[in-house]
Amino acid sequence: MVFSSFLFLFAFLPVVLCVYQFVPDRYRNHVLLVSSLIFYAWAGPRYVLLIAGEALVSWGCAVLIESADNKGARRLFLVVDLVALLGLLAYFKYWGFLMGGIHALLHSTKDIVAPVLPIGISFYTFQLISYVVDVYRRQVHAQRTYWKLLLYCSLFHQCIAGPIVRYQTVADEIDHRRASSSDIYAGVRRFCVGLAKKVVLANACAQLADTLVPAGTGALTPQPWLGWWLGMIAYTLQIYLDFSAYSDMAIGLGRMVGFHYLENFDHPYLCTSVQDFWRRWHISLGTFFRDYVYIPLGGSRCSTACYVRNMAVVWLLTGLWHGASWNYILWGAYYLVFLLLEHFVLADRLPKAAGHVLTLLVVTLGWVLFRFEDFGEMGRAFAGMFGIGATGISSLAVRTAFLQNVFLLIVSVVACTGVGSWLRHQLAVLARTNDLALYAYDAEELLVPIVLFLVSTIALAGASYNPFIYFQF
Repeated sequence: MVFSSFLFLFAFLPVVLCVYQFVPDRYRNHVLLVSSLIFYAWAGPRYVLLIAGEALVSWGCAVLIESADNKGARRLFLVVDLVALLGLLAYFKYWGFLMGGIHALLHSTKDIVAPVLPIGISFYTFQLISYVVDVYRRQVHAQRTYWKLLLYCSLFHQCIAGPIVRYQTVADEIDHRRASSSDIYAGVRRFCVGLAKKVVLANACAQLADTLVPAGTGALTPQPWLGWWLGMIAYTLQIYLDFSAYSDMAIGLGRMVGFHYLENFDHPYLCTSVQDFWRRWHISLGTFFRDYVYIPLGGSRCSTACYVRNMAVVWLLTGLWHGASWNYILWGAYYLVFLLLEHFVLADRLPKAAGHVLTLLVVTLGWVLFRFEDFGEMGRAFAGMFGIGATGISSLAVRTAFLQNVFLLIVSVVACTGVGSWLRHQLAVLARTNDLALYAYDAEELLVPIVLFLVSTIALAGASYNPFIYFQF
């Protein structure tokens, strides 16, 4: 079950919210826990035992850490938790990749049977690790009630696709929260924005990208130079709209029941440097690696060699976190090179406009590494984007694809900026002193969630339907 499905939108979510609103306050966490486990079990019931088991290990280790009276014992329980959780993550996510590498070195022809990857394991594993480490650092108190810790790591809002929510962010809200009418409205609006970004924009951009630069299908063929760039620009838009859409929906769902999750994306394509891009992109992942890997290793307050080592470790892990494949490791190394180049050579010497253009170029080319697991396909895509092996500059097919999707691309670019939020704020300010603006603001507040939800539902009903195809030159 995913957020952008009829089952979730018209059955699961309405039932959960109705039950949640009508039960007494003391039972609301129980409703969320049961519904979250049902949601998680939908894709694989047996893996409920895995998330429950990991939560049990972390709950027990955290309680023991807080109760221990010497540092050695506290460190021992921390190590036990890290070994258990990271060991399970390594087995499920990286065992097939590791054994594939070993078999390749040994020239073995035996088939590799990789375990099925449980959905969301990276997210809830990192959440539990951050919780236990924070208890070890005495930044939070251990949760003494097991099922409440299980609720924290399994909340269906964010256990599948993030953001990575720190325990200290929601610790108080687990027991003490209220969802006011403004919270519920803000949550519904944010969810509808995310839903539209996913099913209307991201899915349509994915269609265009899959047409021009299909990955993993063996269908990647030579085409004009502009075809390669149009396909990768569509993918660049798709991947942001897709990732940020799920964060929007998770934040909105949490807000509906009184949880206030932190922002996970801050318009990253408005960045002026690669470092700025990573301050804005997948913020919860970046802060996790910063607080639990980079700073404990010494951060930047060390020798140059140690700084480079610390950065290399972080970006190796960042690449691996996104997937068990060499292209993700290469993607992490790619960003490591540019971040070190900025740190040691450029150091804010570029004008902001030039930095913005250069960074967007770096990011777009970086998505080539991210998209293609097959190095042959990756090489052909890079070559085509640099004009090598391209069949001319443009073609009738490429021009047709562009004209059919020009409005989709324009709307998607606008959705990557803060223009919508800025206009809404300006209208709210004007509404304080102007009656006509007040009526317009009220109408906007009422209609935007409804229109976005209806358009999203129509797009879902049409599956591969692209509403922008009728707006073309």
